[in-house]
Amino acid sequence: MEYKKLICSLGCRNGQAISADGRGKAFHSDVASLCRGWCDNGADAVLIRDLSETDEDHERTILLIKEAARAVDVPVIAGGRVKRLEDIKKYLYAGAKAVFLDAADEDNVDLMKEGASRFGSEKIYAWMEDAECLKRAEEFGQLGASAVILARCGNTDFSSGQEELCRMLSDYGHLPVLVFCRTNDGGEADACLRIPAVDGVILWGEEGRTDCMELKHRLKAGGVAVDTFESQIPWEEFKLDSRGLIPVVAQDYKTSEVLMVAYMNREAFENTLRTGKMTYYSRSRQSLWLKGGTSGHFQYVKSLHLDCDKDTILARVRQVGAACHTGARSCFFRTLEKKEYNDTNPLKVFEEVFAVILDRKEHPKEGSYTNYLFDKGLDKILKKLGEEATEIVIAAKNPNPEEIKYEIADFLYHMMVLMADRGIGWEEIMEELANR
Repeated sequence: MEYKKLICSLGCRNGQAISADGRGKAFHSDVASLCRGWCDNGADAVLIRDLSETDEDHERTILLIKEAARAVDVPVIAGGRVKRLEDIKKYLYAGAKAVFLDAADEDNVDLMKEGASRFGSEKIYAWMEDAECLKRAEEFGQLGASAVILARCGNTDFSSGQEELCRMLSDYGHLPVLVFCRTNDGGEADACLRIPAVDGVILWGEEGRTDCMELKHRLKAGGVAVDTFESQIPWEEFKLDSRGLIPVVAQDYKTSEVLMVAYMNREAFENTLRTGKMTYYSRSRQSLWLKGGTSGHFQYVKSLHLDCDKDTILARVRQVGAACHTGARSCFFRTLEKKEYNDTNPLKVFEEVFAVILDRKEHPKEGSYTNYLFDKGLDKILKKLGEEATEIVIAAKNPNPEEIKYEIADFLYHMMVLMADRGIGWEEIMEELANR
């Protein structure tokens, strides 16, 4: 099913989050945290408009976009200060799924075509400040734009009403449209999302952590197709204990670490689906409890699974802080017995070695080869990386496979030093590989 999207937006200027139309005061200093909050609360994407006025602030905004893209699990759409192809590349390399270009700027018309040719049309959106620009939407589509952002801000008030907007959108062409809403109360979003050409609405960010999940349920009740949590198996088919409860195993959605075990009754299960936050039933207090309601250590749902006997739920969650009431990350921190075995996890090894490299960068250690590379700088790191790559090629021509393993390990270490020097983490690499 194709769902209509709810997108939260902000502008960036001087390292602060402001309204995406550039008006108003800064309302948040931690852009990544703000975007993560929107993602946790049901946003389908985040739009970040670069409102920087200087090159220095532009580079700072690129870093903020990069931090936001790392923090969320939804697409980031970015743009606002595109003057050349290099600017498009910077936004995409920072983690943006797509970049929007101002359609009113004639210089951007050529950039749309060039950007679509270089990076793919799905990466290029056309930003339209005035609905009159919709008349050129077909042209922008032919140039390579894959979607339109209709900025209902500035001098555009659409005083002609919803019917006129509907007519304009139905006549303009076939590109999906994302429309800015003037309010976040849901009424305007509901009206816009009922227009077939509208693929999603963009909500203003100045009101803080917009609860998209709550708004989605209101829209869904009105017949608008939006993406919410909905069980594929009815509660009636679950196998419950004598008290009407089912055990739930909570697991970190990225590391697969088992965090805790608790129970749900029907009301707790339905609250979990409605809010996207894990809600349990306390057997001792005989009442519902929202995980993190007191501590702030919420568990945001990523997926729910029912086992083959339908008597246990596995919840994959994003855990904020500690899962255990003792302050431990996981409730399962006591070892009863353990037989020695090789539990090497390749990704875990990469992360552990990379963590040591990052620590050396942050806290230099005398005599450390890693610090020697950092001190010598980028050229030295690149020289060593090139040498190790050559040694892999030479080793591959030799009959002894042990030599290849040794040289590959050397190369990977130097590659991680380069990653640390350039501010790139394993998660970004894995995400890029997954996207391919």
